[in-house]
Amino acid sequence: MSEDNCIFCRILAGEIPSTKVYEDRLVYAFRDANPQAPTHVLLVPKEHIESLNDAAQGDEALLGHMLRLAPKIANQEGLADSGFRTVINTGGDAGQTVWHLHVHVLGGRPMTWPPG
Repeated sequence: MSEDNCIFCRILAGEIPSTKVYEDRLVYAFRDANPQAPTHVLLVPKEHIESLNDAAQGDEALLGHMLRLAPKIANQEGLADSGFRTVINTGGDAGQTVWHLHVHVLGGRPMTWPPG
């Protein structure tokens, strides 16, 4: 999918409104418009990378940054004591519906296993 058609790129460009939770020079985190848990935040790199399959060796620092931010965001959202789940869907069979790499941070209710 081209960046022009990517909903997350359009959110990053300010074309589509979102509720910001966190932002720095590399990533933007916002509340999911269709939450699957009481707390559902999406952590998105500002650089368009379609999926984890498309991340290159040069993206290792960005990926580490995103994973390190997930607990920071979860704690900011009050999930430190109860716990939270992080999810990266990669590919259609895994449930990826937006072709821009992102980390889901979910919590606020017990999570079942296995998921979906």
